[in-house]
Amino acid sequence: MLAVVDRWCGGPVRSLLPRLFFDHFQGTSFVAERAGVPVGFLVGFRSQTDPAVAYVHFVAVAPEARRSGIGRQLYERFFAAASAISCRSVESITSPVNHASIAFHRRMGFAIVPGDGTYDGLPVWRDHAGPGQHRLVLRRPL
Repeated sequence: MLAVVDRWCGGPVRSLLPRLFFDHFQGTSFVAERAGVPVGFLVGFRSQTDPAVAYVHFVAVAPEARRSGIGRQLYERFFAAASAISCRSVESITSPVNHASIAFHRRMGFAIVPGDGTYDGLPVWRDHAGPGQHRLVLRRPL
């Protein structure tokens, strides 16, 4: 996944996926393949702070496989895994400029959690991912 994620996402994001995610969250992280070739993945885990919450840290789908249901399948598999360990909701974040991600999450039943500011008319948590890195927090009940 690390070999392709920067290309899939259109920029340097590999640093967001240290090995610990792949070593320690295998039961709640998934890879989608077509003919043995990875076309998508989701890295998620159960919150240690609030065990009723599961969190999707990263999801990516190969550009040539987008709009084919891969992202939905990965999320549905994660929802099932999170439900099986008694989680009651799933959270994720996205950038307020990533309109495709916002639309996808809304179609998947996520709602935007009110933040401490706004960006382009959207509620954001200011500096969530670092100075100037505002993010939408999204939540979906299970």
